[in-house]
Amino acid sequence: MKAAWFSEFGSASEVLQIGEVDKPAPSHGEVLIRMHTSGVNPSDTKKRLGSLPDLLDKGSVTPNSDGAGIIDAVGAGVPHSRIGERVWVYQAQYGRLHGTAAEYVSIESNRAVPLPENTSFVEGACLGIPAMTAHRSVFSDGPVEGQWLLITGGAGRVGHYAIQWAKQGGAKVIATASNEAARQHCVETGADYVVDHRSDGMVDEVLEMTGGVKVDRVIDVEFGANLPRVLELIRIGGVIATYSSTVVPEPTLPFRDMMFMDLTLRMIIVYAMPESAKQAAIEDITEALKNDRLQHRIAETYTLDEIAEANQKIEDGGFYGCVVVEVE
Repeated sequence: MKAAWFSEFGSASEVLQIGEVDKPAPSHGEVLIRMHTSGVNPSDTKKRLGSLPDLLDKGSVTPNSDGAGIIDAVGAGVPHSRIGERVWVYQAQYGRLHGTAAEYVSIESNRAVPLPENTSFVEGACLGIPAMTAHRSVFSDGPVEGQWLLITGGAGRVGHYAIQWAKQGGAKVIATASNEAARQHCVETGADYVVDHRSDGMVDEVLEMTGGVKVDRVIDVEFGANLPRVLELIRIGGVIATYSSTVVPEPTLPFRDMMFMDLTLRMIIVYAMPESAKQAAIEDITEALKNDRLQHRIAETYTLDEIAEANQKIEDGGFYGCVVVEVE
């Protein structure tokens, strides 16, 4: 089968290879999926750049955790009725070498989730890291009905879904955006208000929108850089749910101030989410898809031969939506 892989760390154009490899066979409890699409996310490119130094200790890595396709075969313990099922896949390249950037992937049956007919394979490649991270960020600490949520980077991959989950949960949403295009994306996704996070008057603008009430929760894409203003905006007993801190990768916390505010700080990554949280996200994603209640934004699609370009797109940034490799 055709697949992409890397056997050393480095830039995409230098280390990503494409060629023929052995087709996997499903083990007990696994399904074999004929992949149609593979989602590329920042965590995938960071692994290729060496964020996990021991990743290559056991061999070459086929990248990407997200994707979508059709079940081609099943291993022992999996009902044969699953053969032919359209599915989306998550955490394929986590704790194992073989991700979704290949014509076939063998994976635990529960990591292959039925994909409704009204959802394309390209859209299915957006559901693992972006949609599940957003779900956990919004609902990790209980219902949000009637609450004020501040979602930073609302036009980003996770922010896009976080706005939708928050609105579906009955929250009032303020999103941040850095330019007019991002602001428009947030409005179209359902945000009640949008503020420019670069503005010196951002804090005052938010408090004016809420009538002086501080927000209940913050869903944050740049924890270290945003923390000073977040602390001006969040109420006592509030929750900060963050899934990234790229600009300030090792933040210093004002512990005393945060302690006296009785804040909950939740750091989120899909791979380490409790299985119960993963299942809750899957159930809500399935229900939302079936009822056409999730918008998807695709930035660009690439062929498998163009996977290095897809990786470079992620690293360059400056766009809105998911980056997807079409395997077939």
